[in-house]
Amino acid sequence: MKNAADKQFERLVQIMRILRGPDGCPWDQEQTRSSLRRFLLEETYEVIDAIDSNNPVSLREELGDYIFEAVFVAQLSEEAGDFSIGDVLNTVCEKLIRRHPYVFNKKSIQNIPTTSEEALQIWKAIKAEEKLASGRQSSVRKVQTLSDVPSALPALLRAYKINSLAASVGFDWKKLDDSINKIEEEVSELRCEVESGLGDDKLKAEIELGDLLFTIVNLARKLEIEPESALRKSTEKFINRFEKMEKNFNRRGCSLLEASLTAMDKEWDLIKSQEQEV
Repeated sequence: MKNAADKQFERLVQIMRILRGPDGCPWDQEQTRSSLRRFLLEETYEVIDAIDSNNPVSLREELGDYIFEAVFVAQLSEEAGDFSIGDVLNTVCEKLIRRHPYVFNKKSIQNIPTTSEEALQIWKAIKAEEKLASGRQSSVRKVQTLSDVPSALPALLRAYKINSLAASVGFDWKKLDDSINKIEEEVSELRCEVESGLGDDKLKAEIELGDLLFTIVNLARKLEIEPESALRKSTEKFINRFEKMEKNFNRRGCSLLEASLTAMDKEWDLIKSQEQEV
């Protein structure tokens, strides 16, 4: 007997087929897998935003939009003769069962993990075996693994993953101080580029800035902090403080365009100190 989730998922799949059908929506009919890339990315960020804002109502809606985009891509793939949404669901179900033998096939494993780290190591080991069996893993493990990290990921997240993979084979600074010293070295190199005069060619400065960001990501990994999440939080903090500053000036009958940098810095410091007192 089907439960409510089964019925609603089938309903969504059927709605998608109708939208793509001859009497469906012209916009939906024109879409391709490539055209849906940006919508998948947008919906992903909107789900993350709903999680960060701790808004269950918004999260429910955004998850629905995200699932719809996945069903949309699967529908296009079925029309192309590649695979169906049923194939997608079967693949992920089989993968989850296969990579959790200590849950679904206890007799096949001697040591049942008791921590999340032990469970993750089993997952990684089974994943590596799957790659070897499929021929996707070369003998030059490090290069192949790094190239597997999707280039479409946000730059900070991709750098974090690549950093982690390099560290997993021992290519890493041993101490936090080493990472911090490297950051200071990259800052110095960037400062030299800026002080030498950028002119129209900013390529060298761009390279040095990229090196600095990559090194900061390395430090974030060592601190077990996701840089993407940290930057999002700092950006939200900046927005909140900036809007408070703008409101404070507006209450005095002054806009930010009329305020001096000195006055804005003073107001910013005041807002910052008030937050620290809470």
